Amino acid sequence: MKRMVDPDVRLLQAAADPTRLAILRRLSDEGPVCACELADPAGVSQPTVSHHLKVLREAGWVDGERRGSWIWYSIRPDAVERFRGLAAGIAPGAARPASALGSGASQAAAARD
Repeated sequence: MKRMVDPDVRLLQAAADPTRLAILRRLSDEGPVCACELADPAGVSQPTVSHHLKVLREAGWVDGERRGSWIWYSIRPDAVERFRGLAAGIAPGAARPASALGSGASQAAAARD
């Protein structure tokens, strides 16, 4: 499978994983959190948390700050703004009258004729 390079796709894919979404929610609720505190609540091992944090970091969701021997992670405000912008750009299309909503197959056939 081809790896996506579109930064918006990477941002959305990173947040779509249940464990990563849980990490993002925790960081959103609590602010900076030490990586060592994320394993037990997430119900995964520390190496797994490290992998998820790497994915979030590469997608632009989080930054890490070394404090002694630990790394504290926080959500990047610009990632939140990008996410909001993506969500704001998705809306229902304009309403159309029922007569304009013919079946896709009949419209395709008419276009070929």
